[in-house]
Amino acid sequence: MDWKNIKKIETEEQYEAVRSRVNELIAEASEKGLLESDYDNEYTREIGRLSYMGAMYENDYMQFKHIKVRRKSPLIRSIEDEMYSRNIKQKELADMLGINEPALSQIMRQKRPISMRTAKKLHKKLNIDPKLILEYA
Repeated sequence: MDWKNIKKIETEEQYEAVRSRVNELIAEASEKGLLESDYDNEYTREIGRLSYMGAMYENDYMQFKHIKVRRKSPLIRSIEDEMYSRNIKQKELADMLGINEPALSQIMRQKRPISMRTAKKLHKKLNIDPKLILEYA
C-alpha cells in the first residue's frame, strides 16, 4: 500500500492495513528510541496521521452496540477536518469566525445552532461546502 498518498480510509481492509502499519511504526520507533513525548520526527508524524485516519474511519463506519455513541454531523466533521489539516486550534478558529471560544465549543458539541453570520464565515474562511452548512447548521 502507498502509505504516503493515502488520505482517507474507506474500507475495512484499508483500516486493518493501517492498524498493522501503525503497529509496525511504533515497534520501529520504539527500537530506535524515537517515541518520547516531546519528539517530533517522521515516525511520530506518520503514526499520528495514520491513527487520525483510523479514528475517523471508526467514527464513520464502526458500530459500537454496547455503548451509545453520539454521531457528529457532517458539518462538524468537516470543520474539524479543516482545523486539523490547517493546524488551527479552537481558539484561533473562534477568532477567525469572530465569536468567543465558549460559543464555538458549544457549536462544535452541537449544543448551539450556527448563526447565519458564522455560517457565512465558515464558508469564506474555511471553504466549508455551503450545502453542508445549509443542511446541518
